Amino acid sequence: MKSKILVVDDEWNMRNLVKIYLSKENFQVDEAVDGDEAIKMARQIPYDLMVLDIMLPDIDGWEVCKTVRKSSQVPILMLTARNDIKDRVHGLNLGADDYLIKPFAPEELVARVNALLRRQHVEKEETNSTQLHFGDLSIDNESREVRHKGVLVELTPKEFDILYSVASQPKRVFTREILLDKIWDNDEFRDFRAIDTHVKNIREKVRKVGLSYNPIKTVWGVGYKFNTQEDQT
Repeated sequence: MKSKILVVDDEWNMRNLVKIYLSKENFQVDEAVDGDEAIKMARQIPYDLMVLDIMLPDIDGWEVCKTVRKSSQVPILMLTARNDIKDRVHGLNLGADDYLIKPFAPEELVARVNALLRRQHVEKEETNSTQLHFGDLSIDNESREVRHKGVLVELTPKEFDILYSVASQPKRVFTREILLDKIWDNDEFRDFRAIDTHVKNIREKVRKVGLSYNPIKTVWGVGYKFNTQEDQT
């Protein structure tokens, strides 16, 4: 089955260039000319990936990314003409998966799209399993139990949700906002500091049962990712 990709850019020349090269790779490509249209299409169609320009005439790409992330984990490759690290960090904080600076070689665009789709496929396979094993650490989503060498780690429901979320996609960096969207339904409790507090508690509890490494790594300026024992070497 062809992967479905949504290309969002207000410039026809750019949309056409991206569509030509992605179509050559046998992708099904749809186009959106502004942010409002992109959000509507993303809600109606389960796209496999979105190529999203930042500079759009009404709702900019950052706002589109933020809105889409509230209901979808579709990989988002953002396009920008500005090679500014602050812009890239801001996009990653909102949930973007990768960046490509204009002008770019079409071959690089195709390579990045393929890499994001491969990663998404692996993450879906990992998420389908209810039991995750990392050396002596096991995380069971069905029983909602975390054990180290058979010893139960006493986690609260929110602490378990955070640990399982990052462990089920160990190569992904999760921003605090993404974790809030995944775990908290009530806006009343949407506080970034709550994520930090829960992560701190998780680290202390697994350490008390003998885990010798920190299972949740801080990615400074972005958020958190899962940390395996192999990552320590």
